[in-house]
Amino acid sequence: MLGLNIFRLIGDLFTILLKPFEWIRLTLARTDAGWWTSNAINWFFLGVLILLLAYWMKEAVRFKREGIEDRA
Repeated sequence: MLGLNIFRLIGDLFTILLKPFEWIRLTLARTDAGWWTSNAINWFFLGVLILLLAYWMKEAVRFKREGIEDRA
């Protein structure tokens, strides 16, 4: 019973978190603004991902250069 409640909680959480995207899909999909808005959101997330990856790679190079990289 606990397992079912956990999955129901996860489903409810994502239903709440994805409400803005449902609104974009339902109201702005009829216009070109919906396409641009959806793609702007995707480009934003892609930009954040690229920035985080660049930071991670910079730190990995720094750790390797300083010799404190965990080689386990």
